[in-house]
Amino acid sequence: MDRTLVLQLTPTHEQATLLQQTLQEHTACFNAVADEGFTTKCSNGVELHKRTYYDLRLQDPNMPAQLVCAAHVKATEAVKSALDRVKKGRKARAPRSRVCPIRYDQRSYWVKWETLTTSLATVQGRVQLSFTVPKYAEKYLGGKICSADLCYRKGKYTLHVVVRLPDPARPSSDEMIGVDLGLTHPAVTSKHLFLGERRWKEQERRIFRLKRQLQTKNTKSAKRHLKKLSGKRFRQRKDHDHVLSKRIVQHAPPGSTIVLENLTHIRSRARIRKGEGQRRLHSWSFAQFHSFLSYKAQEKGVAVVKVDPRHTSQTCSCCGHQARNNRRSQSLFLCRMCGFSLNADLNASRNIRNKYVVSLASLGTPLAGGSVSDGLSSHASA
Repeated sequence: MDRTLVLQLTPTHEQATLLQQTLQEHTACFNAVADEGFTTKCSNGVELHKRTYYDLRLQDPNMPAQLVCAAHVKATEAVKSALDRVKKGRKARAPRSRVCPIRYDQRSYWVKWETLTTSLATVQGRVQLSFTVPKYAEKYLGGKICSADLCYRKGKYTLHVVVRLPDPARPSSDEMIGVDLGLTHPAVTSKHLFLGERRWKEQERRIFRLKRQLQTKNTKSAKRHLKKLSGKRFRQRKDHDHVLSKRIVQHAPPGSTIVLENLTHIRSRARIRKGEGQRRLHSWSFAQFHSFLSYKAQEKGVAVVKVDPRHTSQTCSCCGHQARNNRRSQSLFLCRMCGFSLNADLNASRNIRNKYVVSLASLGTPLAGGSVSDGLSSHASA
């Protein structure tokens, strides 16, 4: 498994000036390749390398060849993303960066944990820097060093080092936990756990209202206040996702399986009119939450899988009857066939779990957590 450690660099004034110059020239390479790729609609890395590499080397002979190649790779990734947006009929322009992080590989940097020092390639040769290791990362020291990204933000230099560690032993367990994600209840598990805080929603509303008021005023003091609020909502949502994923993993025993809905493209499928519901849907960070949950679960020896989310909210987890009017409201599920009543999100989490169990049975895998009822079997074949 891979883990990313954020190391705080402590350069001297001369070293900081050198790092800043290297970042500026690397950013210029990135922008040049991105402009060429987007203008000519070319997202092939080899072709872009042939078109721009030698010109960039002539323009900036001090730039190490490895860093020029790293800028090509990053620019190619950005161009592919921009051209994909154009193909989907969405607005896009040539990718451009003010300070593009430098991606180092094993030939352009090294790290020594014993002395807490690192060596980075720059426009004036190698420079050796000291760094500090955060407390959470101490348990990952000693792993195999992979790539690293040099980032600069708000006057601070950080090195994001990828460390490869052996996968933990995963004990065998038949327990499966279905998790229903939502905007009203952040997460509801099939073990009857309602996770998340009610205050999270009001915190996001408060920031939105404050930013809207400041944008309406448009005064100098309002702009200064908006600058202070920059990124606060993102950091807040990131903290919520960390807390939520940690709580789910804490309630999952080692060897168990966490089953989630595959929510890809949900924004284009959902039918929500304009207003708070649409705003919250488009700011829903379910992909970030899944990445947090995956790496936390992997460290504990828990598997994370996804299933098709269709009809999980309309199906009765007791008899398997599916109907749109089974769900009477956001919180109430009442089956029209058997009269089974349950919280709608809890019912959906049980359906998510059962859906994965049925998929295992269809593949001939021994069913975990008991047998599936006849109703669920008929629902799976329908």
